[in-house]
Amino acid sequence: MSDKYSDIVEDYIVDDLSDVGDPGERNRENHLWGDRLVIGVGNVVAWLFPILMIAIVTQVFLRKAGHNQAWLDDAQWWIYGTALLTGFAYAITTNSHVRVDIFHEHFSGKKKARIEAIALGWFLLPFLAMMTDILIQYAFASYLAREGSDSPNGLHMLYLLKGAMPLLFGLAILATFSAMIRNIKQLTTPHLWHLIIAGFPGMWFFAERALTYSLWWFIRLSNPELPPRRIAREDVFDQTLWYGLTIVIVIFVISFVMSKRNSAKS
Repeated sequence: MSDKYSDIVEDYIVDDLSDVGDPGERNRENHLWGDRLVIGVGNVVAWLFPILMIAIVTQVFLRKAGHNQAWLDDAQWWIYGTALLTGFAYAITTNSHVRVDIFHEHFSGKKKARIEAIALGWFLLPFLAMMTDILIQYAFASYLAREGSDSPNGLHMLYLLKGAMPLLFGLAILATFSAMIRNIKQLTTPHLWHLIIAGFPGMWFFAERALTYSLWWFIRLSNPELPPRRIAREDVFDQTLWYGLTIVIVIFVISFVMSKRNSAKS
């Protein structure tokens, strides 16, 4: 075989291997610490899938032998749920989710980066933020009820599994922020105000929720005689949405002014 054809075959093999290789190692030089954390967690959690297969096969044999184990059924759902939600964050970081788009692959690099940053910040981030907030309350309610399995010999302390859900959605939020910053870097030097523009709805939601929870606990601690159910009905909570917007705008202005001053000095 001539050198020309050897080079072609070698290039093809290298490209082919890179396509089927570890997605977490692609574009590694541009990864942020959040990306590496998500990939590290994903690589560890990936070992749950062999354990899940063993649990499924074991339960099949036990059931055929007349020794059904309810706790093993519960364990399968616990393992599958944890692995699936971790895979969600992993797919965001490695860009390995399924795309049904005939236009995106033909866009220029900057156009792709612009679309990705806005799509992540304006569509995905608000969903993740709202789900995390809902799941925190969902897990807390499960803990208060000491929720367990429906079966007497199943896995109890179900609140541990439900408590893992907001944590794993938080991991997906970290993956989303890291991906937004990487895409913004392809367009300009990223500053906080760039991130606020790219993820404005989610930032607004974060600010409103942080303010709401802070006020709730302030009232709870300063007025312990007030029933917890009545705290959220206080008049101050009627305006938290607009207070949250004000906080985001103030942070945006401060970040914008500081970045411009630093640019002028340099």
